[in-house]
Amino acid sequence: MRCPKCGCLEDKVIDSRSSKEGATIRRRRECLKCAHRFTTYEEIEHGELMVVKRDGRREVFSREKLLTGVTKACQKRPVSPEEIDNLVADIVAEVSSKYEREVPGAEIGERVMNGLREIDDVAYVRYASVYRRFEEATQFVHEVNKLEKGT
Repeated sequence: MRCPKCGCLEDKVIDSRSSKEGATIRRRRECLKCAHRFTTYEEIEHGELMVVKRDGRREVFSREKLLTGVTKACQKRPVSPEEIDNLVADIVAEVSSKYEREVPGAEIGERVMNGLREIDDVAYVRYASVYRRFEEATQFVHEVNKLEKGT
């Protein structure tokens, strides 16, 4: 594994931990050249899962893209990286086990919103505003009211 700081290929594994249900392994590594510590994840490679977008286009399912979207929604919120990783891992596991070749994008979006609703209300509204394409302030108010009512 290449060190993200100095590019050296020599490192040692300091710690390995299995995630929920053993779907991924998290490894803490230390570069033998510069002593920089970094984390890598190892997971089972599934067959190529395609996401069917709203307009009918298809693109390869990307864990990284999912992680980026959830991370942006949680920016400057009291949500730990572990909570974000766990949410993404849960969604990937659920989607991979339920769908073999194609998954509707709406299925992924709904799972993200449900997960964020449990973690942080602000992150949920942020994600929902992009996912549901809010165009007016009344749509934000409606979503916040739903949160307050607990629906």
